[in-house]
Amino acid sequence: MARVSVFNSPFLVGFDHFERVLDRVSKAQTDAYPPYNIEQTGDNELRITLAVAGFTMSQLSVQVEDNQLAIRGKQDEDADRVFLHRGIATRQFYRNFVLAEGMEISGATLDNGLLHIDLRRQPLETRVQEIEIKNRAGQNSQGQTIDMRTDG
Repeated sequence: MARVSVFNSPFLVGFDHFERVLDRVSKAQTDAYPPYNIEQTGDNELRITLAVAGFTMSQLSVQVEDNQLAIRGKQDEDADRVFLHRGIATRQFYRNFVLAEGMEISGATLDNGLLHIDLRRQPLETRVQEIEIKNRAGQNSQGQTIDMRTDG
């Protein structure tokens, strides 16, 4: 069955990367571990908080690559420990979030078993660009010939 894309509109030029992002999000893991919160802490600021009890800073990794925030946790098994009951999971995890354009990580802290990742959205600048119209011969509206070659 063919999938219909909302980005096939002729008025949406260059939005194919959004379709790839949506595909990536839909394929993201559905595992609920570790639990997390996302809260707004300011007009342009967010905080992602993950419950990572039992993990140390050296066992956690936070990386951003291609607008994707990846958080990993890996605990090593201690062979010397003998458990009579084991109810606290010590398993590795991988949780990722797709970040919007302009989102930047401003910091990460580990506090009382909670990993806080602070994000800030940079304000978008309004850009207006005047495009000169040329005819096929490379002349502008004043009849001047414009060199159409590019250096490099």
